[in-house]
Amino acid sequence: MKTMTNCERQPQALVRVPRRTGWRKLGLLGVTAILAGMAASGSLTGALAETPKKGGTLLLGHDSLRHLNPAIQSGNSTGIPGTQIFAGLIQLDDKFNAHPYLAKSWEVSADGLSYTFRLVENATFHDGKPVTSADVAFSLGVVKKNHPFGIAMFAAVDRVDTPDPKTAIIRLSVPHPALLPALSPVLMPVLPKHIYGDGQDIKKHPANSKPIGAGPFKFVEWKKGEHVILERNENFFRPGRPYLDRIVLKIYKEASMRRLALETGKIHYAAFAGIRVASLPPLRKNPDLDFTTKGYGALGPTNYVEFNHRRAPLSDVRVRKAISHAIDRDFITQKLHLGVSTPLYGPFHHTSPWATDDLVKYDYDLDKARKLLDEAGLKPDANGVRAKLTMEIPTFHPDSMKSVGEFLKSQLHKIGLDITLRASPDFGTWAKRVSNWEHDMSMNAIWNYPDPVIGVHRAYLCTNQKKGTIWSNTEGYCNKRVDEILGKAAVETDFAKRKALYAEFQKIVTDELPFAWTNEEPYVTIYNKKVKNRPLSVWGAMQPMDEVYLSD
Repeated sequence: MKTMTNCERQPQALVRVPRRTGWRKLGLLGVTAILAGMAASGSLTGALAETPKKGGTLLLGHDSLRHLNPAIQSGNSTGIPGTQIFAGLIQLDDKFNAHPYLAKSWEVSADGLSYTFRLVENATFHDGKPVTSADVAFSLGVVKKNHPFGIAMFAAVDRVDTPDPKTAIIRLSVPHPALLPALSPVLMPVLPKHIYGDGQDIKKHPANSKPIGAGPFKFVEWKKGEHVILERNENFFRPGRPYLDRIVLKIYKEASMRRLALETGKIHYAAFAGIRVASLPPLRKNPDLDFTTKGYGALGPTNYVEFNHRRAPLSDVRVRKAISHAIDRDFITQKLHLGVSTPLYGPFHHTSPWATDDLVKYDYDLDKARKLLDEAGLKPDANGVRAKLTMEIPTFHPDSMKSVGEFLKSQLHKIGLDITLRASPDFGTWAKRVSNWEHDMSMNAIWNYPDPVIGVHRAYLCTNQKKGTIWSNTEGYCNKRVDEILGKAAVETDFAKRKALYAEFQKIVTDELPFAWTNEEPYVTIYNKKVKNRPLSVWGAMQPMDEVYLSD
């Protein structure tokens, strides 16, 4: 057993053991999390500044959604209500550290191939049936088979043993350092087997629209296009929680309607607000509202220009480097985004514990860009045009996709690249073009998710060029050394060694440029100041809101 120092901290699989003198931080292997006191309170916020007020209804501005089961769908639309209805084995705090939730403790074997989870004794589903290890085993199987990231998260899981109703042992075929963050409630909600295990197709199960979970809030009503109503689970396994009586998710298809609802007090809270950055300054003048960009770390939203490496001249790294030198990231973040976003120079969001500053960076330099294009043999014609290319513009993230795309068109014109912007009428049209490799370039975005195995590897592995699948390796980049590094990182349980592997990966890809990274997505949460204990872990609004309350 090794005691970890701060510099050796392993964020993705940290287990904390209370001591009289503070917190003893232990590594991944051969450790036991005995956190009964913390599990009982469930607090991730520490000492409260004031006594929480019980009661009240939290009104959330929300998007349209297909169903309420995050076990079979990713994203915030399902994730925000889903994490109130369903509980998970662990929770992540604002530093990516794992804390008890349905699991009051866990042990990891010395070889890293067995995780033994001890469930809290008093957890029940909303219909009164106890939560058991059989439900855990069933749920992991559902997620592994049906979730978009199920294989990435749980391919290493050989089986789940259930020696007794309150013990679940996850057996791995190889070490899997991404396991703990993958057990967050938004990624691996614990479903009631007696409801979902009735033989019906899980993707069409009627309980997806009227779910029963073990989370802090119970499902009451979903009126499509209008609202979802959740009410307090009076039998929640954390005594005295949740503080709120109800959460009502009010559906707004247009960001302008969410903005108006915030201004008039019709909603208290809007995560993933979707409000254009140009509309934020007037909202900031409202004395009842406040803003934060925290709570998106586990998503790690990154934006970039995607190159189709299968097509000349983008197959030439000098051309890709020239384009990257023509990107004025400070202008994007400070002028286009009014300081809300952050410049991005590589594949990791700056909040990621795996991010490094040791990257190949491309300063804004049009002369360097032109020189590189000359070296690549792209000489300007009589009109100053070196090449004509098309850039796809998706419908999402308009401040980073449409606005940045329009800015880059003018920038690339300065170095002799004639860019035609092709805006898709809907998401499906864009996704079909890019996933079928029909693009020259595209504005694009991807989430890191809480571990690189889940969110990062998919975009770079040679083996993940899956035609017809969006957010795979649609750019056609392939470097066998990168595959080797990512393969090693996927099973490396030593934090320092794993971080070194990802540092090497970042140095290679920022030199070879599968993408030209532009900025981190400026997600903003807007809330009424009466909302207290706001959810600001790395999952933000996609975490249980049992500690949230409303002040007078």
